[in-house]
Amino acid sequence: MNAFKRKSLYAALASVGALGVTGAAQAVNVNPDGLGQVLIYPYYTTNGLGTGGTTAPYNSLLSVVNSTASGKVVKVRFVEGRNSREVLDFNLWLSPFDVWTTAIVPSGAGAGIYTTDLSCTTPPVSSSSTAPTNFVNFAYAGDPEKQTLDRTKEGYVEIIEMGNVNGGNLANITHAQPSPPGTPPGCSKLPTGAAPPTDLVAPSGGLFGGISLINVLAGGDITENATALASFSDVANWGAAGSQFPDLSFVHPLLSVVFNNTEVVTTSWTGSSNTVDPVSAVLMVEDVYNEFVLDANTKSGTDWVVTAPTKRFYYSNFNVTKLFQRNFRLNGACDDVGLTIYNREEQSVLGSFSPPPPTITNSICWEANVLTFNNTNVLLSQNVLNIPVSFPNGWADLNLGGGVQSASVHELIGGNTVHTNTGTGATTTATTATYNGLPVIGFAAQYFNNGTLTGPGGTGVQAFYTGAFMHRYVRSIQ
Repeated sequence: MNAFKRKSLYAALASVGALGVTGAAQAVNVNPDGLGQVLIYPYYTTNGLGTGGTTAPYNSLLSVVNSTASGKVVKVRFVEGRNSREVLDFNLWLSPFDVWTTAIVPSGAGAGIYTTDLSCTTPPVSSSSTAPTNFVNFAYAGDPEKQTLDRTKEGYVEIIEMGNVNGGNLANITHAQPSPPGTPPGCSKLPTGAAPPTDLVAPSGGLFGGISLINVLAGGDITENATALASFSDVANWGAAGSQFPDLSFVHPLLSVVFNNTEVVTTSWTGSSNTVDPVSAVLMVEDVYNEFVLDANTKSGTDWVVTAPTKRFYYSNFNVTKLFQRNFRLNGACDDVGLTIYNREEQSVLGSFSPPPPTITNSICWEANVLTFNNTNVLLSQNVLNIPVSFPNGWADLNLGGGVQSASVHELIGGNTVHTNTGTGATTTATTATYNGLPVIGFAAQYFNNGTLTGPGGTGVQAFYTGAFMHRYVRSIQ
């Protein structure tokens, strides 16, 4: 039986060859095992309580791991959550089996990062917690939304492998090995210009990572894994230090593979008007499912993070080109959605956001959205929409079709497609494929606050607990 199932999967990958593409198995996909060439961290935050978020702030602690025996150079990009404008990027050089960590912290009116990690970055990143490398607002200075630095206090993170490093640069980035290991010997010798390193070869993947949202004063720690895209590119994608490239549109070849319930769907996007379409396709979902907890006795709260990491690629001068619904204006670029709320005993009601965006109901409007239940605002977000509910506990269905699916809205149409049944290996082909919904990732965050309890010996115990739960998705591909 196991051999049969493996054979069916091999047949599914081999079917890409029917699309006339060399290197049949090279098609971008979401790796459920968490390893890839691209990592997308759904959310970071440095928001806090009090005026301007000056007290009880979150810090976001990020890590990326190179699990391979190859040296790598990756682009690290921090993106604010309203319109996915870049607030900082740099090149990170990872030696074999290396780990790099950083802390995203409040800084002045905005946020910044610092690291005590020894891995090479070009340009260098601050190692001081009191003088971090600050995020900037240059990229959204002309936005119709607010242009202040506090927009940098929440968003998401992309890490894109540009290639494997061999030769002299591998020696430059490999840590000296006394005990404990030391700083790599050649950080200052690494290339920073437009010309790619001569020893840069195609990326091989094997990256994984996570992020912890820590609020020390509250006692909470919410963890999330990065979404991993495997087989993103079979060619090196160099971007100089300070360059905004590569980005998620640099996928190569223009193929996507989606594991959809009992079938594998392989689509060619050659000729598409937007080269980010293969990445959007593997992230496209029609429904997002998760739970909420609002127990009065434990003062519980729940937020959902819903991030659309490719949304920015479908806008030109703030005007939408396809897939998403509305132009980006003051109050964002809103997409109508449906919302059904269930309690734990099968009852259901149609939900609504409160207050809704002007003239629009039940819409998500940002790139990194936080949906909070009964204003509990676990993540202290500024990009928050409230969902009022009468049930103390239950689950919800966020429908991203929103009743507006058409050839240009909440649909993504690709080219030649092969559908392969994972049980039988049977295939069907079509000249087009329609992916319904929106490309999103995220998770649910919960807290439980029992106040200060009495522990052993009569000592006070701060009984504040947090947790994160991955979203579940329903895909619709026709």
